[in-house]
Amino acid sequence: MMNVEIWSDIVCPWCYIGKRRFEAALARFAHREAARVTWRSFELDPDASPRPAGTLDELLARKYGQTLEQAAAGHARLTALAAEDGLDYHFDRAQPGNTFDAHRLTHLAAVRGVQDAMEERLMRAYFTEGLPIGDSATLVQLAAEVGIDAEEARAALASDAYAAEVRADEERAASFGIRGVPFMVVDEAYGVSGAQPAEVFLGALEKGWAVRAE
Repeated sequence: MMNVEIWSDIVCPWCYIGKRRFEAALARFAHREAARVTWRSFELDPDASPRPAGTLDELLARKYGQTLEQAAAGHARLTALAAEDGLDYHFDRAQPGNTFDAHRLTHLAAVRGVQDAMEERLMRAYFTEGLPIGDSATLVQLAAEVGIDAEEARAALASDAYAAEVRADEERAASFGIRGVPFMVVDEAYGVSGAQPAEVFLGALEKGWAVRAE
């Protein structure tokens, strides 16, 4: 199997766009059945509170020293760009929060064989539906929707289950020099930074396969 690892954060708008573009590339990859895709954890703001006060425009304006108008304009551009890849962004509904628990759920989902579905559900919940990504009850419901037992998800979030796995992903990202996401790594040899066009992702997959064939 060819190992494809993708570092991303649930609340990263470019990561969701990158996910769609990667999926388009994978659909065109001749050896897609031999590609094992794993989603890796990365926190854009590890110090975020579970439910920060204020709108997303207000939070970003403070973080980057922008006006509210500039933050809103940036979100409008991202919304239009995401629509080109079939995504329906609603930044006005977004309820940001700390994503550490959401990442822990993706590791539980990997154990249960539904990691991609969990990643997708979490991103859609945040960007399209405006659900609070740092709320435990919401996370349990989302996990149940992709087939994870609700009690198992609730127990995992109430403990420190999969915390070490999240930290390990982040430490590996640092060892690779990854400072932004999305970031795709093929067989720990080839990396693609950013939400590149599908053709770029496809080229990396094909290059990785060619090296394996040699």
